[in-house]
Amino acid sequence: MKLILESVCFSYGEKQILHNTNLTLAAGDKIALMGASGTGKTTLLRLMAGLNLPDSGTVQGIPAQGVSMVFQENRLLPHLTALDNLALVAPYKSAAELTALLAEVGLAGEGNSYPKALSGGMKRRVAIARAIALGSPLVLLDEPFSGLDEASRRQTAEFLLQHTTQSIVVAVTHDPQEAQLLGAQIVTLDSLRK
Repeated sequence: MKLILESVCFSYGEKQILHNTNLTLAAGDKIALMGASGTGKTTLLRLMAGLNLPDSGTVQGIPAQGVSMVFQENRLLPHLTALDNLALVAPYKSAAELTALLAEVGLAGEGNSYPKALSGGMKRRVAIARAIALGSPLVLLDEPFSGLDEASRRQTAEFLLQHTTQSIVVAVTHDPQEAQLLGAQIVTLDSLRK
């Protein structure tokens, strides 16, 4: 598994967000994208996921089976339970397997809860468990620990590390400590422009 971005440029209208951006990642690589707000970190994740196409340049290696992605918003379906939100992306996994994933992120007993009954931090952990349930070799995380207290942050980071040993992991964060929790190399967008 390799993800290769070559000479990627992307604009929103007249505003150029990414220019001549280059990055090569292989299975097991973990990076934390850092930089000021509005510099294109989320846009870069969207390009890696195939949700946006570059104006020029190429993105190669997006897995055919899909990408495990945690957006800035949790994007849980409100009419589905926590367990059903996971089953939506992993219908081939048993309820017991998915329940175990929820337990690993500290949500034992919450499988039948609907999002409206969960706190912000609980919703975040459901979104992270859902991304891992998909099982993609490419895991993209946009501010994955927002809304989590210190203990939940550590537990969730351990969960991610355990389930992504052979995956490419790209996390957008503003906090070097979060990069450290994920064992990720800090990369700035400026360093990707060649």
